[in-house]
Amino acid sequence: MALIVQKYGGTSVANPERIKSLAARVARYKALGHQIVVVVSAMSGETNRLISLAKEIMQDPDPRELDVMVSTGEQVTIGMTALALMELGIKAKSYTGTQVKILTDNAHTKARILSIDEHNIKQDLDDGYVVVVAGFQGVDANGNITTLGRGGSDTTGVALAAALKADECQIYTDVDGVYTTDPRVVPEARRLNKITFEEMLELASQGSKVLQIRSVEFAGKYKVKLRVLSSFEEEGDGTLITFEEDNTMEQPVISGIAFNRDEAKITVLGVPDKPGIAYQILGPIAEANVDVDMIIQNTGADGTTDFTFTVHKNEMNKALSILRDKVQGHIGAREISGDDKIAKVSIVGVGMRSHVGIASQMFRTLAEEGINIQMISTSEIKIAVVVDEKYLELAVRVLHKAFELEAA
Repeated sequence: MALIVQKYGGTSVANPERIKSLAARVARYKALGHQIVVVVSAMSGETNRLISLAKEIMQDPDPRELDVMVSTGEQVTIGMTALALMELGIKAKSYTGTQVKILTDNAHTKARILSIDEHNIKQDLDDGYVVVVAGFQGVDANGNITTLGRGGSDTTGVALAAALKADECQIYTDVDGVYTTDPRVVPEARRLNKITFEEMLELASQGSKVLQIRSVEFAGKYKVKLRVLSSFEEEGDGTLITFEEDNTMEQPVISGIAFNRDEAKITVLGVPDKPGIAYQILGPIAEANVDVDMIIQNTGADGTTDFTFTVHKNEMNKALSILRDKVQGHIGAREISGDDKIAKVSIVGVGMRSHVGIASQMFRTLAEEGINIQMISTSEIKIAVVVDEKYLELAVRVLHKAFELEAA
């Protein structure tokens, strides 16, 4: 008997028929003697619908009240899932994030989990219940409802698996595992049987939509065994995300290619080249809770520098306003500009550690297609570049072919 946490995304609970199918799958696991915790998202499209409703009232909704609204999507789904299980004769009980007491900080719309009170869930499991928990949500120390950001149900599932010391956390989605890249862009993309946590973390951070990055961070920190599976296929082992690197001779240099259309580039021109200038630029950005990704600083011959960084596309205007209102005059910058017509493409693989020439192969491949590289960022197992948005899909296709990722 194993304790398994199963997380189901929005497409897996998109309508009553799919929720019944989910319940039937859970019933089969339950019949094998396993203890099951089910974490569900809102029905597909429901969170977007709720956000749109909020914006009809207030163009820039208050974050606390927005969390109150969007958290109701998961509340509907947990009730329906529990009912579907009861209809099959299975004892089931649903919990909101507040009822579990998934304690978070107070950063509304992108809160972070601080702790989970697993006592009631453990008691229910021992009493033979399947426990159904609302993903994406929690509660802060003052009792306010919080949400964890888009894709946050993945984080809820992994965090619960960590708190309960589950044997495995299964992430059910609309794909049957992790692919070398998005098959909608490269039809030849291949499903990976397994991938390391390091690689999955890099892929998630660089734009892969299969798993939310914070869920992978949680899994790595607490050594949660993680598997990505399809909600729509009964057979198949999906992709196992593992801690062990495969040291066989056949290990590919590159495991996958991630891309992100949601970034924007901000450039601060004519900045004095002196100590502390980076903090003076990015400090106010951080205080406004705007995440910064890639950073480049170039030194000019006249004692000034150009400072460029990327943020989420939705936060570009906010960041530009902060820089123009609070920073530009203070530091004496000549000009501040933004560009939201960019995209980031990244190649990832632990095999990079033992192979040279990966960067040059990537750059040569892009150059041969006339694709200009605007920014570069590297780590031990990743190379990321910013290119013009219109070249994104071409870049992904030619890199996938250049590194022979379609080969099994």
